[in-house]
Amino acid sequence: MSNKPKHHHRGQFTSSLGFILAAAGSAIGLGNLWKFPYIAGNSGGGYFLLFYIAFVLVLGIPITLAEMSLGRSTELSAVGAYRKINKNWTFVGGIGVLCAFVILSYYSVVGGWVLKYIAAYLTGGQFGGDYGAYFDSFVASPVEPVVWHLVFMAFCALVVVGGVAKGIEKASKIMLPALFVLIVVVAVRACTLPGAAEGLKFFFVPNAEPINTPSKFINVIVLAMGQVFFSLSLGMGITITYGSYLKKNDNMVKSTMLITGLDSLIAVLAGMAIIPAVFALSSRENLTAGPGLIFKTLPAVFDSMPLGGVFGLLFFILVFFAAATSAIALLEVVSAFLIDTLHWKRRTATVSMAAAMALIGVFASLSMGALSGFTIGGMNLFDAMGFLTDKILMPVSALLTCIFVGYVWGVDKAAEEVEQCGVAFRLRRAFAFCVRYLAPVLILVILVMGLVNQ
Repeated sequence: MSNKPKHHHRGQFTSSLGFILAAAGSAIGLGNLWKFPYIAGNSGGGYFLLFYIAFVLVLGIPITLAEMSLGRSTELSAVGAYRKINKNWTFVGGIGVLCAFVILSYYSVVGGWVLKYIAAYLTGGQFGGDYGAYFDSFVASPVEPVVWHLVFMAFCALVVVGGVAKGIEKASKIMLPALFVLIVVVAVRACTLPGAAEGLKFFFVPNAEPINTPSKFINVIVLAMGQVFFSLSLGMGITITYGSYLKKNDNMVKSTMLITGLDSLIAVLAGMAIIPAVFALSSRENLTAGPGLIFKTLPAVFDSMPLGGVFGLLFFILVFFAAATSAIALLEVVSAFLIDTLHWKRRTATVSMAAAMALIGVFASLSMGALSGFTIGGMNLFDAMGFLTDKILMPVSALLTCIFVGYVWGVDKAAEEVEQCGVAFRLRRAFAFCVRYLAPVLILVILVMGLVNQ
């Protein structure tokens, strides 16, 4: 009987909704906020959005479903899931866990920056007028960013120690709805600013100029694929791990559609919250990607709007929720590996791993100031860790996952797992085609282009 509870000391999501919110929270992260609006606007607006949706369908949904079925079928997290099916493939789970470990080590530093800005807004928002200089001097300082990073990591550990239902699920049920409400509030405010229409046009109206030559077109296509890939947290072991806590009667196809849909919705709402505001109160030149957009441009934008301090605070709280739900998922991947593989107690696994990542994060933080002289391939430690995970570990892990599900475990086994809820899997053939042929080719393109464009 496949329904007998085997590993239930591991914990389970108590409801489909809890799982969907936790998994969507793991996918909705800083990339939705600081990458998507910029890339979409500069890559043809409406055209980019169409490409993005297409890749969610042929890349995002199939891989998410493949990882989820792998986790639920084995009831084990990343490493254990591969090992249970084929010992020779254990290393693929290992790549996912390593990826999560490295990402959270530096992601937590950025989470700390967000907390710092929340604190700054709560205490009156004295940024001294020059937001760029304020941010640059803050991240380069040897103590303050490190302290905030440790606070952020401690918060994540506190949630994960609570377990799947009482920790992760409970936190996700609070943070994700709150994030949604806040982003809608900020988006409505941004879209009603005088001059916001230009920004909305830039974001939504199809513009052929960025795709009017074959090389430009290919570049935008690769950007859309990459954005889907990174936005859905593929190849980090998250979906396998969260999937392993799913009940057998949960409808995974419906869950996957909702998770990918929510992730895309938040990305579009982020564009509506950010782009019109930048256009209305600043200039198009100031619409950048990355930390500068969130920590330099937007505080200046909020500063020049009525009640800007309030909207600035609300915005950074929603950024915190986006960062925290992703960070919690990454910590769970690493902790679950120790719980499943070495049979550690949850508290021991979580605290020791959080401490190890926090320590590495200290060096990542210092690499923007005191240790900036130490470089790897011309990058400081913070950027080098990002390069390793984004350009190498994630695509390699996802590529191997497709090969594993497509040819080693078998798409039919995955499809059988999908049908455990009693609903026929009508898209079985499309799923098989995507996992076996289409997705591996697309991921290979992301991998090669990412390394070539470095």
